[in-house]
Amino acid sequence: MASHSLDRAKQAVRTHVWDALTAADAVHDASVHGRIPHFKGAEEAADRLAALPAWQRASVVKAVPDKAQLPVRARALEEGKTVYMAVPKPASLKPFYLLDPTALTVPPAEAAASRTSAAIAPTVEVDALRPLDLIILGSVAVNRDGARIGKGAGYSDIEFALLTEAGLVTPETVVVTTVHSLQVTETPIPTTPHDVGVDLIVTPEETITCADFHRPSGVDWSALTAEKIAAIPALTARQVS
Repeated sequence: MASHSLDRAKQAVRTHVWDALTAADAVHDASVHGRIPHFKGAEEAADRLAALPAWQRASVVKAVPDKAQLPVRARALEEGKTVYMAVPKPASLKPFYLLDPTALTVPPAEAAASRTSAAIAPTVEVDALRPLDLIILGSVAVNRDGARIGKGAGYSDIEFALLTEAGLVTPETVVVTTVHSLQVTETPIPTTPHDVGVDLIVTPEETITCADFHRPSGVDWSALTAEKIAAIPALTARQVS
């Protein structure tokens, strides 16, 4: 599928899910279009995730900064897990906040909020991270094969590729997304080699194990424009080295 056709197909899936969430009054956002949905039931999804062996084994978690995953980040800190949270639009050589549960100056639920993290947490470069036990992604849509679509910026995929090249994502690293049940689509999701799939989908009502998830082995430089590379210093540094 040509790039523009694939982009149109992905956007059609996003629009379908955003419309379904809006019609069901399933989100907290005034308008969900263009966003990772802040879905109702995110706390219940976090509770369901916290009961899983993959969560209980994890001591180092990397998470997105989206509001839907705030309960997951807070739960991780409350349970003493180290959390790395992506800096929004990672325009820094140090594109992750380090949330160390032993060094918090505010309660975990407050520290896990993206604005608070920006104020209290040090930023670290890719090579300073510890190997990741669990990666939490936000999604617009996912299917039971493990294919996922974000809002289209591509940052999660790039971060994953950088972390993989740095040896921080291993075959044992579990990739999870928490979503509303309406975000689990039966529609085929078109994917490219640099798209990150998920091992587990957790909704408020269900845990789905994905048998056919895909992981890129590193940065697909051919898929990145010069402008995209220039906008992400961690990519520029990796390319130069």
